[in-house]
Amino acid sequence: MSSNESKTPREVARRVMEIERDALTTVLERLRGSNGDRFEQAIGLLLACRGRVVVTGMGKSGLIARKISATLASTGTPALFLHSGEAAHGDLGMMAKGDLLLVLSYGGETEEIEQPVSTAKRLGLPVLVMTGNINSNLARLADAVLDVSVEREACPLNLTPTASTTAMMALGDALAIALLERRGFTAEDFARLHPGGSLGRKLQSVENLMRTGDQIPRVRPETPVPDAIYEMSRKGLGMTAVVADDNKLLGIVTDGDLRRLMQQRKKDALDLVCGDFMTRAPATIRRTELAATALRVLEERKITALAVVDAEGRLEGVLHLHDLWTTQLF
Repeated sequence: MSSNESKTPREVARRVMEIERDALTTVLERLRGSNGDRFEQAIGLLLACRGRVVVTGMGKSGLIARKISATLASTGTPALFLHSGEAAHGDLGMMAKGDLLLVLSYGGETEEIEQPVSTAKRLGLPVLVMTGNINSNLARLADAVLDVSVEREACPLNLTPTASTTAMMALGDALAIALLERRGFTAEDFARLHPGGSLGRKLQSVENLMRTGDQIPRVRPETPVPDAIYEMSRKGLGMTAVVADDNKLLGIVTDGDLRRLMQQRKKDALDLVCGDFMTRAPATIRRTELAATALRVLEERKITALAVVDAEGRLEGVLHLHDLWTTQLF
């Protein structure tokens, strides 16, 4: 029995992760040296690109290329994946003037890569290469080269791409996030590109969830308590906004406010008007804020509803905790 066969699965897993960790450490150390200048050069080329970033690769490198293209596209850098093997069969038409070609090839001598690179050169496109062989023919054709060479793969035969693909993916993520920060990409930008799924729901804006129009419980400061109770019951949010004639928010009245009023003013509570006991300067939010931000405010203030106001303090809507439950933020 060989030494490899005698190792437990846990030991093998630990060895694989240690090798891949070491590969990332190696790439990180390079970024502190010569590869750091190359990385800055690569970012400059990507920022200057007015078209799409066309990401290509074969085999395992191709799979990482597909992931990198998706990460770029989702973080504000228009990108698409070009399968190197399909390039010569019509897919070269994906590339156009103004684009940039990002090539992933660990060995740097993959035959299928030649067609996308030669087409990029013919179109005058910048070529950015991520490779483990900076002396390869591919690297010599590039406008910028990023070194992802690793000492060894996690495979005991040192053949299966493992540590090298981990290094490629990490460096691709680094490119995407560096571009995100340079472009000033915001959570709102991210929300527009991720409308679906639980992430999209968390990044919805308040205006997409708030109650508007006749759904808003709304009274005047001179509204008697019985009428306020009726409005709150009719709208079913456990609160009502108190507004002036110009719809400017003056305060709110909640179920809790009414209970406290009844305890304190048992005899004449129903003779009062909302302006006598409303909560002034209540918590509010703007319609452009994210649903996740609204949820945080509700939790911190230990309340169940937020008035949505414009820049002048006029009431535009009401957001209730139930509205956030329906988006499955919890």
